[in-house]
Amino acid sequence: MPSLGKSLIILGLVIAAVGALFTFAGRFPWLGRLPGDIYVKKENFTFYFPLATSIIISLLLSLILWLFRR
Repeated sequence: MPSLGKSLIILGLVIAAVGALFTFAGRFPWLGRLPGDIYVKKENFTFYFPLATSIIISLLLSLILWLFRR
């Protein structure tokens, strides 16, 4: 079982990475508009679900966490 200190460091790095993603998201206009993202617009209704973007972010975070566990 990892120590509390190591867990807090990893949590801090994840929070910093998410913060950096939000800070620099405007520089990546394709982020959130990938093929596979679901976008439905009707007269008074808009539904948007970034499916492909969510999968890409999940894969990247899984890779990063896997590298930290090695």
